[in-house]
Amino acid sequence: MRRVEWTMVYLFIALKIPLLMLFWLIYWAIKQEPELEDAAGDGGQRRARPHPPPRLPRTPRRGPHGDPLPQPPARVRGVEARARQLER
Repeated sequence: MRRVEWTMVYLFIALKIPLLMLFWLIYWAIKQEPELEDAAGDGGQRRARPHPPPRLPRTPRRGPHGDPLPQPPARVRGVEARARQLER
């Protein structure tokens, strides 16, 4: 009976320590200030994004009035291979 008690103490208390350390690490990472580098030489300014952003190319039109896509080719079924019959 004593062994069960110590097992429960281990499960309830000792296994919570890594969990608390994980929460502390996440909290510390969120509160951490980013490091600023002055050695970049650009005065700490960001590069400007091109405005407006470049557009993707349009899809090609199908004919003068936007015809539907062409039909896919007919399905081709594979040839069923037959086993060779050995002469005995």
